[in-house]
Amino acid sequence: MFNKLTKFWIILLMVCIFSLGAFAADTRLVYMTAGDVNMLALGQHVIGPQFSEKYPDVSVMTVHTGPGNAGSRLIFEKIMADKDKKEGDIDVVMIHQIFLKWAMEEDLLLDYAKDIDTWQYITSPFAKNTLGVDVEGYCMPMFHSQAVIAFNPKYVTDPPTTYEGIVKWAEENPGKFGYNGIKGGMSGVAFTCGWIYWKTGKYEKYAVTGPFDEAEIATWEEPIKELKEFNKNVTLTGGNVATLDALNRGEIWMGPVWVDMFLSWMAEGKLDPATRILLPEPGMPGQPMYFVIPKNSPNPEAAKNFVAFVTSPAVQAEEIVKRFNWYPGIDGSHVKDFVSQETFDVIYKDVTPAMLAEFGRAFPLGDYFDAILEAVE
Repeated sequence: MFNKLTKFWIILLMVCIFSLGAFAADTRLVYMTAGDVNMLALGQHVIGPQFSEKYPDVSVMTVHTGPGNAGSRLIFEKIMADKDKKEGDIDVVMIHQIFLKWAMEEDLLLDYAKDIDTWQYITSPFAKNTLGVDVEGYCMPMFHSQAVIAFNPKYVTDPPTTYEGIVKWAEENPGKFGYNGIKGGMSGVAFTCGWIYWKTGKYEKYAVTGPFDEAEIATWEEPIKELKEFNKNVTLTGGNVATLDALNRGEIWMGPVWVDMFLSWMAEGKLDPATRILLPEPGMPGQPMYFVIPKNSPNPEAAKNFVAFVTSPAVQAEEIVKRFNWYPGIDGSHVKDFVSQETFDVIYKDVTPAMLAEFGRAFPLGDYFDAILEAVE
């Protein structure tokens, strides 16, 4: 608790210092971001300076709160602390899905997204509903990280494109499908949630509409038994990285991975260049990060311009796709004219924008998510 509170007040102090005039520009835009250290670097060294170059009268100060839901929680607490002020200290923020649930319940956010030019490029269902909360107009996805199935075509000449096909393939090739279960990393969790969606056919209820119904848990008994049988034919790895490493060494021939990690490993020469990916039917979960603007942002128009700038096709292509190997927050078809065909093919060669729109899934709503993991364990 001490560390959490200390970090919160350090962040508050930083914001206040900069709000008092640490920059000479006419407008000081305070951008607060959750996420790993790459999100801090993105704000400080890439999108902040680029935005100020386009808008010389606006300076950007990036404040980083840390990875995971805890980072988003610190941002939520800061905006809550400013709730009753006419103007808060924060202009625009980058957060995880769970933040939207908290913030929408407290009516903290500006309904802004449909006012900016780049809204026209948004096709992701996560921009409309996330974790069962209606968020349309209140957020803009900056990027999307998607769980996929990686495979080596040297050994998998006819890869299965459905969960049913994966089960059959694993039976025929024992030990050559590998994943990290539900404890070793989120790619394994994504595969497991996709399994439950497939077996029950209740994706909409579990991940979109809800509400939580405890009686649903009993209906998972047979799907989980079948997952246990499936696991007898697979290699359980130690984590997201371990799955990629086993794939690289040929210990496994197929397994679920995060697409950005996969592409980064590929770019660094850590994977056989022949390795491919696919998104199996009826789908696997992924997760975006979002731009939101507090309702009492001191500079809402500058904040809107900032979001529009980062979600423009050119910036999405150059920074989100080429630099970080993420799927863009906007529809991928709109970045095609801003990257080489080679780069576009690297990102979308196997999993196209149309496939993402059709088979990209959300993780379950909070109560269902916890219940699924507990039931599987």
